[in-house]
Amino acid sequence: HRNIKILWRLVIFKEKQNRILSVTVKVLNNYDNYKLKDMDKEDKNMKYAAKAWKETEGASLRNFNEQAQVDSVNGALALRPQIETIIDQIWEEGFDGIYFIGIGGTYASSMQVEVYMRGRSKLPIYVENAAEFLTTGNKRFTEKSVVIYSSVSGNTKEMVQLVDRVHEIGARVFAFIDTPNSILTQPDKQDYLILYPMNEQLKFYMTANYLMYKNGEFDEYDRYNKEMETYLADALVQVEKDSDEWAYEYAKNKVAFLKEHKDLPHYFIGSGNQYGATYSYAMCYWEEQSWLRSKSIHAAEFLHGTLEIVDETTPVTLFIGEDEQRPLAERVAKLLPKICANYTIIDSKAYELPGISEKYRGRVISFLLMHAVTQRIDAHVEKLNCHPLEIRRYYRQFDY
Repeated sequence: HRNIKILWRLVIFKEKQNRILSVTVKVLNNYDNYKLKDMDKEDKNMKYAAKAWKETEGASLRNFNEQAQVDSVNGALALRPQIETIIDQIWEEGFDGIYFIGIGGTYASSMQVEVYMRGRSKLPIYVENAAEFLTTGNKRFTEKSVVIYSSVSGNTKEMVQLVDRVHEIGARVFAFIDTPNSILTQPDKQDYLILYPMNEQLKFYMTANYLMYKNGEFDEYDRYNKEMETYLADALVQVEKDSDEWAYEYAKNKVAFLKEHKDLPHYFIGSGNQYGATYSYAMCYWEEQSWLRSKSIHAAEFLHGTLEIVDETTPVTLFIGEDEQRPLAERVAKLLPKICANYTIIDSKAYELPGISEKYRGRVISFLLMHAVTQRIDAHVEKLNCHPLEIRRYYRQFDY
């Protein structure tokens, strides 16, 4: 009888344990379900939290579309048959001078192609600023002359006036226009027209190369173009990838410094075919697009005046290319460490271009390579400076 009582108590105790365990499990399950629902609610709310809209910090290949970049460069290179056909016609008709004329950024590109041809060709090649040509003229310019120019908008005031003046003289116009159906694409505004966006310098250099080939000054023209058309586009996007982390750090440091020294301009120095790019980068990219004070100066001229205002805090960036004027930039590179503690040197030789022969790097590639690097800088400057590059206060906002 006693054993039965003990056994019965054990059964009751076990049943109570099971009930407690069951209740505990239910409580825990309910708690877990509550937490999951709470987490789901939190996740949904996160979509609308401030940090949900925040861009990725650091080197992130911002504003970079690899396939679009490749297609853009390859599309420009594919214009070669059109360019050759037009130059063949100009050559057959004859000319007494080829004038690359532009304004702003297109003037910078014109300077680049003129210095490129100056040391390589005996052809009569000249560079002019459109506004200066309209006011000063050029006694060497005749009805047998040819103007080559580029326009992104297709309606720049000075370029429209220039084309009309050139046609009044009786000369011919070869135009590269980015924007279809713009004023400068109209039949009376040009004699030869190629419509294709971007790649302005590349299009100019393709034109220059064929002119020199026609003049017996570029024997390796076919081999050169084979390498460009096979490797250039991929090589340039790889440069952007390779330089992005460095470009972010450069942009971060420069923007932070310039915010603390708003009245201090940043000095950009270059030579050879890098100088036109230097001129454009300071004026069109930093000043016009980013609203950052800057100044460009040729490496040779820097040593005859500007160096005297450089001290340990002056922000200076030197572009070193690979053409004949590289020694001019190298001379500045040797000086800067002695007088400045806030300088940066960007040397195109630091970047590889797989598939492209060493001897061709200086012809065109070094400044296209440098442009790939500065594109990465600009993408990060835009974010760090909290200033979209498309905004303008004055340019084309009203008549002046």
